[in-house]
Order: sequence, then C-alpha cells, then structure tokens
Amino acid sequence: MATTRKSLMTMMAFMFAAAAGAQPAVPAPAAVSIVLIHGALIDGSAWRGVYDVLTKDGYRVSIVQQPLTAFGDDVAAARRVIAQQDGPVILVGHSYGGAIITEAGTDPKVKALVYVAALQPDVGETSAEAAPARPDAAKDLRPSQDGFVFLDPARFAADFGADLPQAQTEFLAHAQMPVSGAVFNAKLTAAAWRTKPSYAIIATEDRALDPDRARWMAKRAGSQVTEIKASHGVLISQPQAVAAVIEAAARGVD
Repeated sequence: MATTRKSLMTMMAFMFAAAAGAQPAVPAPAAVSIVLIHGALIDGSAWRGVYDVLTKDGYRVSIVQQPLTAFGDDVAAARRVIAQQDGPVILVGHSYGGAIITEAGTDPKVKALVYVAALQPDVGETSAEAAPARPDAAKDLRPSQDGFVFLDPARFAADFGADLPQAQTEFLAHAQMPVSGAVFNAKLTAAAWRTKPSYAIIATEDRALDPDRARWMAKRAGSQVTEIKASHGVLISQPQAVAAVIEAAARGVD
C-alpha cells in the first residue's frame, strides 16, 4: 500500500511539473493586418478608439506615425510599416492620410483601401487640387515662418471636432502636429484605388473636407461609401462605426 501511494504521488508530481513547463497555446493570428494612417494636425493616438475595437475583434493593427514633413517622407513612413506586416493588409487613411494610402497602397501586400473623411487624389494630381480647403476653415489656418501649418486653437473644435467633448478638443488644439504646407502641392505618381477595392467614409458634418467633394472623389474612385453624421474627427467621435467599415473591408479580403 505504501509503495502504491508513493508511486501515485510521484506520478502526480511529474504531471504537475510537466504542466508547469508547458507553453500556453498561442492563438492563430488574424489573416488580415490593418495599418492606420493619421491626417494633418493630429498624430496616431487619434486612432486609439478604432484600434481598441479592431484589436478586441482579433485583428492585428499597426499605426503609422508619419512626420508630416514632406509627402515623400510620409509615404516612406507608411511603406516602412507595411513592410513589417505578414499577409494581406488593409490600409486606412484619415484626411491627408488618404493621399498617403493612395500612393503607398500600390504595395502588393495591400489588398484594400479605406478612406476616412479623406482625400482621394488621382495620378498627377495634388491634394490641394483633389479637394481644395473649405473657405470657412481655410481662414483659420496659421502658417509658420518655415512653411508649416497650424489650425487656430480657438477654432479647432469648430473646424475639426464639433461633436467631441470640449476638454478633448482643447487638448487636441494644443497638441497639434503641424504639417508642411508643401505636402498638399505634391503630385501623386500612383493611385492605388484605380486597381484595388476601396471604401470611403463621408463625415456629413465635416467642416474641413467638403462632404460633396468627398462624395465626388469616392464616386470617381468607385469606392463603397458609408455616410456617418460626424465631424472631420469622425475617427475619434465614432470609432465603432469607423471600425465597422474597416472590418467590412477586411472580410472582403478574407
């Protein structure tokens, strides 16, 4: 009996030791990676709400922090992140980020484009030509001596995020990431939407990008359009709705 008990205890100890040394099962990664690109005057943290929804739903998400110093620099920053991805990529751009994904989206890994209140220029066209700034918002822009552009902090809420809490727009207004004015005059050498499926979110209350101009660009590109009642800051104010469109694009690739 003692021998049997000793053998049983030895066996249990061995089993516990084996279990302790076992590696936890690693879930299979999502088939599609999502790369998010911010627009002018903000940085990648603006995607936090969308990021949280997408990662909760099992997607691998990366955010580009482009410098906004030159169009070529910004496209290079996007390509650098795309190169790190395994498998197909959904490329998403907000505002000026739409011009970046239009150029960088020719990468073979990129399978679909999502434009979030974003520019959709064509080959040989500049961002300024594709969507001239709305006069009521353009007058609130403040150029620096070295050619960068800020938005008047007192007008940030009205022009960028009228549907955001005041405390949030106050912070964003004083945490602006200025953009080189030259980026809006750079001519695109490629337009990925000409050969790849694209989706466009139109923010119907947008004061920075004319919704009618956004509709025109989306129609020209043959994009699947979703309209959301929101400001230009739709990626912040409506993360669930924005994430839903991105996930629809990802399911299309699957």
